[in-house]
Amino acid sequence: MGDSASSSSSSSTRVSVHNSLGGGSVADLLLWRNRTGAVIVLVSSTVFWFLFERAGYNLLSFVSNVVLLLVAILFLWAKSASLLNRPLPPVPNMEIPEELAVKAADDIRVWINRVLSIASDITIARNPIRLLQVSLVLWAISYVGTFINSLTLVYVGILLSLSVPLVYEKYQDHIDDKLNSTSKVIRSISMKIPMMPVSKEKKYQ
Repeated sequence: MGDSASSSSSSSTRVSVHNSLGGGSVADLLLWRNRTGAVIVLVSSTVFWFLFERAGYNLLSFVSNVVLLLVAILFLWAKSASLLNRPLPPVPNMEIPEELAVKAADDIRVWINRVLSIASDITIARNPIRLLQVSLVLWAISYVGTFINSLTLVYVGILLSLSVPLVYEKYQDHIDDKLNSTSKVIRSISMKIPMMPVSKEKKYQ
């Protein structure tokens, strides 16, 4: 009876990971609800990391060669099509649609507001759990950055972005319990630290 009540109360207070990530297309991608997009991001990032980190390609020369090859193929295709009365290459309309720009701006705004909300939780609300999470993430990035270069760090970040939210959504209750117990330990330690008294007396010349 008590277990069912506690489980129902924990499920009622459970925060949606999808809403915490913004609830948009980025959240669908990170939680693998858009499996096609997640697979494309994973495979393309792996290919880019292998080309630039293991195969030794230079980013500028690689992009220039790819664009040069693409332009040459399109030019020869269009030239042969005009000579052989064939259809022209299916080049899309080369402009960014307004809907896509607005959607991208909305996603960026959601992420910026999320970062500002985390900063507000730490500085204003003094949330120790949020401080612990941010501190662990920043420490992990700093520690890993001493062993690997920036490109590998970005690749590892993409892998973590595609795995950590999914794992947290699946085991959210257990992770929250561990974080709450850790927060209680931090609170008990911080309460034992003596605070410096703030003097409010005015000094007169």
